[in-house]
Amino acid sequence: MFKSSLSAAPRRIRPGLLSHILLQAGDTPTDTMAIAWVEVEPGSGQQPHHHGPEQAYIIIGGRGRIRVGNETAEVQAGDLLHIPSNVEHGVENPGPEKLVYLSVAVPALDIQALYDTGQLKRE
Repeated sequence: MFKSSLSAAPRRIRPGLLSHILLQAGDTPTDTMAIAWVEVEPGSGQQPHHHGPEQAYIIIGGRGRIRVGNETAEVQAGDLLHIPSNVEHGVENPGPEKLVYLSVAVPALDIQALYDTGQLKRE
């Protein structure tokens, strides 16, 4: 059994964005998924990026806007978005409350490495 908690999970911080890394590559023998709890402050967002594992965002609280490829969707608590493998995506929070979502990636990716070294597309 592997157990993680929000309060003890490794964190990665970018301006207006806080990610709690609940499960990532190397945490379990199978490495079948990675999960992060992400908080986006009003007026902030996630830089567009892409990676091999497919992903789902499950909105826990607040409202926001997510772009996946050429499509954009308004999201709110209770929504789920699927992000195919290697498709550029990003999220933004136009406010006024914090946007909170779970990010689930399959197969697992090393979330810390993604944040620290970046598979980010810079414009």
